[in-house]
Amino acid sequence: MKNLFSPFTIRSLTTKNRVVRSATYDGGAEHGGFVSEWQIALYTALAKGQVGLIVSGIFNVDSVGKASPSQNSLHRDSYIEGLSKLTSAIHEHGSKLAVQLFHAGREAFRRQEALGRYALGPSDLKRGQDPYFEGACKAMRDEDIEATIEAFGNAAARVKEAGADAVQIHGAHAYLFSQFLSPQSNKRKDKWGGSLQNRLRLHKMVYQAVRKAVGQKYPVMIKLGVADGFAGGLEFEEGLEGAIQLAKLGYDAIEVTQGLRGHGYTQAEFRPKIVKRNREAYFRDWCGAVKEKVEVPVIMVGGLRSRDLMEEIISKGNADLVALCRPLIREPDLIASWSAGKERRPTCISCNRCFDLILTGARLKCVAGGEDAGESPRS
Repeated sequence: MKNLFSPFTIRSLTTKNRVVRSATYDGGAEHGGFVSEWQIALYTALAKGQVGLIVSGIFNVDSVGKASPSQNSLHRDSYIEGLSKLTSAIHEHGSKLAVQLFHAGREAFRRQEALGRYALGPSDLKRGQDPYFEGACKAMRDEDIEATIEAFGNAAARVKEAGADAVQIHGAHAYLFSQFLSPQSNKRKDKWGGSLQNRLRLHKMVYQAVRKAVGQKYPVMIKLGVADGFAGGLEFEEGLEGAIQLAKLGYDAIEVTQGLRGHGYTQAEFRPKIVKRNREAYFRDWCGAVKEKVEVPVIMVGGLRSRDLMEEIISKGNADLVALCRPLIREPDLIASWSAGKERRPTCISCNRCFDLILTGARLKCVAGGEDAGESPRS
């Protein structure tokens, strides 16, 4: 019988339950992008808390695509040792790890400007030219795109060497892949722009590079923005067709979410004030539509809070797995408490002050509760 605590298999990866910790940037990397002891404690708390599959925070594949100094990196072999320690800590408690590979694209503009450089994106943009983007960027040349594709493949090989269980490509939330997929941000006239096929080319070529690097049996997943958070950008009909094509290509699972962000939290992927059941699962319709059209596992994210709703989503076949982010910042032991029979709602109020704090350069913690999940992991 399918339920929240039944195991699930994605290619060679089998999780003990259907709960995913959705990728969550924590701002806790050591100088240079290395895994820190603070992060190992953070992830250990999640594994002890019985999260079946933990998707890491963002690991950049090259320095050009790095958005923050406190972000993890995987563009050199020297990062493998720290990732291996993190993986071992998670495995010790029976959870699995997927490493999210990332390139910020134009969203790296603040860091690149501080270094005296332009960020790179699909198209040239002057400051103020795009109402949904604060900065400026230069269009990637063919050689820049090809180097990025190669960087994703190399980073994936390092993930596998470190013993992690899967990779997830970050194809959402206003970052590079969303920028190429959305007609709002991609104004190119060459093979990387225009038609859906061209705007999806980066997703496909990165898959091929990653698959070549990790082999046929290793899980390669994608977090895909299937629509933008505002009218006039990527519409769901195109995003759905993109998901269908990527599933047929070979991506082993799709986490369905938003692409470019609009204005404020109400047009972003982390919507606020999820305090009532009817405000939860705000990507359910998108996710269910994708699930109907693809033959690979689908992961639902987006304001999930109620256990009974998650059970309903799985039993009705709207998704194969469910993913949480913000509630696990405050309560990394939430899933363990549910497994032990404690039927309760998470105490997270979706105030988004955790995200506001991260933007200041601080490490991840629940500001409402005041507990730092890395420094004081729950047992």
